[in-house]
Formats: sequence, C-alpha cells, structure tokens
Amino acid sequence: MSYLKFLTLATPLALALFSPCVQAQTTPAEQIAGYVAQSGQPAQAARGQEFFTSKHGKDWSCSTCHTAKPTVDGKHASTGKRIAPMAPAFNPQRFTDAAKTEKWFRRNCNDVVGRECTAGEKADLLSWLVSLKS
Repeated sequence: MSYLKFLTLATPLALALFSPCVQAQTTPAEQIAGYVAQSGQPAQAARGQEFFTSKHGKDWSCSTCHTAKPTVDGKHASTGKRIAPMAPAFNPQRFTDAAKTEKWFRRNCNDVVGRECTAGEKADLLSWLVSLKS
C-alpha cells in the first residue's frame, strides 16, 4: 500500500478516534446552553447564587469550600487543599472541558446535595459564575 493511500484511509479513522477529546473542549457559554436545552428552562443567575450559598440538607454548601465569593481561592473543608477560583473571569481554565465539568458536578453535588444536580441547577450555577466579572 502506498504512503498516500495509507494516509487517505488512516486520517478519517484517526479523526474519529480522537474527536471525543476535541469535543470535550468547550466554553462555559456552550455548557450553559447544553444544560438549558436539557432542562427546558432558561438559566437564572440569581437562582444559581442561591443554590451555591445554601445548604441542601447536608453539612456543606458549595460556598463551604469555594467561599461565598468564588472569584478568590477556596479551600477544601476536609483536606485543606487549595481550590482555584470558580468564576471563569478569574480562572480562564474553569469550565473549558465538558468531561471535567461533569466529573466535578457529579462529585460535588453528591457531597453538597446528596444527589446529582439537575441540568437546570447546573445551568443556573454556571450562569451566575459567568456573570462574575473583574
């Protein structure tokens, strides 16, 4: 098989194999849009702030570790590990990888709410975090 023919056949296969990695890169706005589409309701930043700062029947709220002002570093309540700011304007890497966003929502919602967060809750929360500007 010629090198050119190999490349012609291999390139689409390589793109198909690695496209999930590329698709994981996203923006906070794209993630909000996805959660809004899943929930069927518009995101509300005020509701997101309320969700972030309230306890939901467990010992912690989101602000327990991330602080009530998510534009600054937080600290994990149990481990003391530093947590970078949640607001994308203060941490440009925040919410740029959809898989990572889902992983942390799954873990943190379970700790704070005792269940997975709904798509509407995620949309509201991200909407509030995106609204925080320097």
